[in-house]
Amino acid sequence: MKLTIINGPNLNLLGSRETDIYGNQDFDTFLNSLRSKYPNINLEYYQSNIEGELINYIQDSMDSDGIIINAAAYTHTSVGIGDAIKAINTKVIEVHISNTFSREKYRHSSYLSPVVDGIIIGFGLKSYELAIESFCSRDE
Repeated sequence: MKLTIINGPNLNLLGSRETDIYGNQDFDTFLNSLRSKYPNINLEYYQSNIEGELINYIQDSMDSDGIIINAAAYTHTSVGIGDAIKAINTKVIEVHISNTFSREKYRHSSYLSPVVDGIIIGFGLKSYELAIESFCSRDE
């Protein structure tokens, strides 16, 4: 199985950015632990702070068995990312590290949620693992 994880703006700063919200672990270390835990899954990873690059990568990931996306702030602003997800046939799970509904009001809406297959919010980095598990359970 091939799964693609796509992270949006500022998530390259995990481990040092707002650690009270996002925790102390950087994503590369976390990704290595996921790859160790799921050796039979090809986990591809991409992060960009640029909206158009994220859209291009979504389109380039149509050969994946699934996409796990944390579009970060673009979740609440990007019609384009939502349209890119809608345009592909690949299953997509939207994840968020924090509980976006316990934060600022503008974080309560998502342009992705109406077009994804599932949403996992508020479990820290474990949100990504829960998304992987959801794809694994679909194969059973």
